[in-house]
Amino acid sequence: MDYAFYLRKFQLATSGIPEEILCNNGLKLSVDIVLESVALKVYNPEWSGDPQSPLDAEGRIFFSVWLNDETIREKKIYYNTHALKLRTLKAYKISSRDFAQNFRKEFLEYQKEWPNVSVNYGPLTLMQGWVELQEDSIEKDIGELAQLFLKITPVIDRILELYKR
Repeated sequence: MDYAFYLRKFQLATSGIPEEILCNNGLKLSVDIVLESVALKVYNPEWSGDPQSPLDAEGRIFFSVWLNDETIREKKIYYNTHALKLRTLKAYKISSRDFAQNFRKEFLEYQKEWPNVSVNYGPLTLMQGWVELQEDSIEKDIGELAQLFLKITPVIDRILELYKR
């Protein structure tokens, strides 16, 4: 896998995401190599057990888009939303199973917009899907997935509010 090539593609994809929208929603972006994959993560530090180090926190919620050797062979770009160890989020009294159930119930309103998505996972993977990998539209496709996620971040905020201590 040509990491430098795909890191550039992912960085270019993020350049199309308006900074104002990210700031207004408290969101941050990270493009990096994670577990032998090039990945974009969209996250809110407040959705983690450690807002000072949200990408490494034990408990956190984030959206990711990624590519690796296997997904390239499959000609797919994968994406998902994870909710990991939510009981470690200090500001909330929350069960991962309850959170996942509430998220999926609200996500139904948006599900038709997400290509090849499924919510048939355990409580750690709230939803996951893929788009076809097309070399000439990687940046556009990644950017569109990130924009779709921006539309559902208020759902996560609303559900978290239910569990505030």
